[in-house]
Amino acid sequence: MNINLDAYDAIVVGSGPNGFAAAILLQQQGLQTLLIEGADTVGGGMRTKEVTLPGFKHDICSAIHPMALASPFLSTLPLTEHGLQFVFAPNEVAHPLDTEDAVILHRDLDQTALALGKDSMTYSALFEPFVNQWEDLSRAVLGPLRIPRNALLMAKFGLKALPSAAMIAKSFQTTEAKALWAGLCAHGIQPLENLTTAAIGMMLGTVGHRFGWPIAVGGSQALADALASYFMAIGGEIQTDYWVDDIKQLPNHKVLLLDMTPKQVLSVKGLALRTGYRNQLKAYRQGLGVFKMDWALSEPIPFRNPEVMQSSTVHLGGTYEEIALAEYQTAQGRIPDAPYVLLSQQSLFDSTRAPAGKHTAWAYCHVPHGSTVDCTEIIENQIERFAPGFKDIIMAKHSFNTQQMESYNPNYVGGDINGGVMDLAQLYTRPSFSLTPYRTSNENVYMASSSTPPGGGVHGMCGFHAARIALEDHFKIKITL
Repeated sequence: MNINLDAYDAIVVGSGPNGFAAAILLQQQGLQTLLIEGADTVGGGMRTKEVTLPGFKHDICSAIHPMALASPFLSTLPLTEHGLQFVFAPNEVAHPLDTEDAVILHRDLDQTALALGKDSMTYSALFEPFVNQWEDLSRAVLGPLRIPRNALLMAKFGLKALPSAAMIAKSFQTTEAKALWAGLCAHGIQPLENLTTAAIGMMLGTVGHRFGWPIAVGGSQALADALASYFMAIGGEIQTDYWVDDIKQLPNHKVLLLDMTPKQVLSVKGLALRTGYRNQLKAYRQGLGVFKMDWALSEPIPFRNPEVMQSSTVHLGGTYEEIALAEYQTAQGRIPDAPYVLLSQQSLFDSTRAPAGKHTAWAYCHVPHGSTVDCTEIIENQIERFAPGFKDIIMAKHSFNTQQMESYNPNYVGGDINGGVMDLAQLYTRPSFSLTPYRTSNENVYMASSSTPPGGGVHGMCGFHAARIALEDHFKIKITL
């Protein structure tokens, strides 16, 4: 497809949440900005397609969006005016156990804590300071390493976020509290014994209690479409179906921002990156992969506990010990028999997702990087474990292994949906050792992907900070949140 050859102030390549955030901020500041997407639709991980049967809409990657509401930038955009609607389930998260019990994360922190019995006060103390001061905290943690305005709050958060999930779990006495904590922390896609694995649990629990875990009506594509609509409304331009592998393909521009992982950046010709910087990108470490599944169902999943059916997200894996073992085995290059599974039934709360009376389900488990092992059976067995009869209601199914995920979206290198492992060594120094890791060795080129701080998630803050730095470097425009 031919591209508009007019000159631009800025070009952004990649239309995931970070690419959109970068392009929107640049356009808001008066820069004529072009957003380029290689696929035929915008969205990156925010795409919705009929992959099983006609009329069944499935989110390909991101499905639940707590960080979109919590984002200091995306939350400021008038996306409801551009068609975006969120719907909330009665419960934010459910974690069923082998008994008929289930641990529930409610928006109300006190309600959640009260149900944890002996761990009520411990749980409240873990989250309450940050739920109440999210605005200050978010500006500190959702960006590069820098001196925060509220240093005391950040220090308190760091004391709880920098340890391993395993260390924090020792403060809980009950099976229920430990299981809920494990389910939150395992979103980090690494062994729970690793340092900083408490950070993702702290973040997701905090925003769950502050904002909830919302579902975009019509699918994740609705969030991408709303961002596109707003971007074009303020004068931005979008070109889809245009893969960039050489900057000679691009119109004239002053700055270039890449919503790409290091592997992709290294493949683009003509970027004129210094050898030392290229070597840092080559040494960047990708994380574990995911095996993703979607189902068309004849009825809702028959969980033994009805509260699970009223939850936005379901964490399947049993006890803390079981989840910790599964994540450890995966990091050792093995496929666990009973994996940790993230699951959602969006059609229970959004009737646009499936024909009347029918339902969708979305799930994935963690697997070794680049694995091509078919995990359909172990995922379905794990669901059946907590919802006997699940397999009987399957009308059709679709799966992606890690290589298929990467083919669908090149940012998912080896099935890694976080843009690189988010461990202690790469939490802030991603993808290079710099206080401004969005800059590359080419002063006109910036990285704006989840391979920069604060990492994976539909928050757009990687793109926001990349654009913020570019604005200051080249246009003397200083942006503060």
